[in-house]
Amino acid sequence: MSAVRSAETGGRALIGSGSYLPEDVTFLLTDLSAADLERPTEDREEGFQSGRHYSEDLPIEYQPDAAYLRIYHQALERSARRVALATGIVAELVRHTKPAPVIASIARAGTPIGILMRRWYAFRHGLDVPHYAISVIKDRGVDMNALRHITDRHDRAAVQFVDGWTGKGVMTRVLAEAVRGLGVDDTLAVLADPARCVPLFGTRDDFLIPSACLNSTVSGLVSRTVLNAEHIGPDDFHGAKFYRELLPHDLSQHFIDTIVDRFDEVADEVEAAWPRLWAADRTPTWEGWAAVERIAERFDIPDVIMVKPGVGEATRVLLRRVPWRILVAPDRLDELAHVLALAEARGVPVEEMAGLPFSCVGLVRPVRTGDGGKPVFHTPAARWRPETP
Repeated sequence: MSAVRSAETGGRALIGSGSYLPEDVTFLLTDLSAADLERPTEDREEGFQSGRHYSEDLPIEYQPDAAYLRIYHQALERSARRVALATGIVAELVRHTKPAPVIASIARAGTPIGILMRRWYAFRHGLDVPHYAISVIKDRGVDMNALRHITDRHDRAAVQFVDGWTGKGVMTRVLAEAVRGLGVDDTLAVLADPARCVPLFGTRDDFLIPSACLNSTVSGLVSRTVLNAEHIGPDDFHGAKFYRELLPHDLSQHFIDTIVDRFDEVADEVEAAWPRLWAADRTPTWEGWAAVERIAERFDIPDVIMVKPGVGEATRVLLRRVPWRILVAPDRLDELAHVLALAEARGVPVEEMAGLPFSCVGLVRPVRTGDGGKPVFHTPAARWRPETP
């Protein structure tokens, strides 16, 4: 970890590069490693459904057993080429509009993808692309202190937001609302867009991105981001923890190196694929959100915030939330070994559902009830609906 202190945040220590190489990323996150922020999953879930915001504390980091780690390594070996191909395609789409991009990845799922894109630019074009990881929080927006840090140093028109994948597409709305009028492009670039809600993507197939299988040990040993007034002042960057004690288990650099090793193998395919994709109709259709609405209606779920679509989001439900059930597409079962293993370990029923536009969907279990035993939800922002063509 490269410790950094910033005059812009009163000299408070920042996360630095986590366990990544310093040249690959700078986390614009206040270091909260010494703070006691972790809470048991059931307590957090009840808090969420009572109105407490998820960014105010952290889940206890799930540490996989040997069997699950074997599944992760098998998944990485199986999908490394696919991830490399998608990385090259989305990187070239971005470069077509921003010849010298400045990457602002959304910590933490977007950060490995931002590093891979940065490595692609160096590999294919000899470019040394700046890369910052910043906090973007649903219902609370972009860390504007971090964004100002970037735009004070770089052409704001060159800033490119990057994330790992899309679920319902809420993050696209958060970005659009947060940066309106700032001269910053709110378009989100992702490796996989199964929700069909962004125009810059490597693929729209809902395939397993192995970095979704684990938590901090594949994300630079950095926690998810925190915005809690007890720890974060108005002039501070949002916060995160660095789990130094997990260094012996860290796979962050191994994940990056494994994908980068496949760049040469996919280079010609990327060169042929990205111009075709650029010329194709990439207009967002929000099909993923429509599917979420149908699932919510079928299972009598009054708030779509409890429906987490896509393999990445379903994995998060199993790792960090209180899962109710997992829905899987029958023809994708062979690709979901890690989801099935987690569901079995937690005693979560798995139900096959034909016609899913996603590989799988996680449903969060309501833990609070009101009069008559019905679930109580306190997530009004989740009732936003996209404007579809």
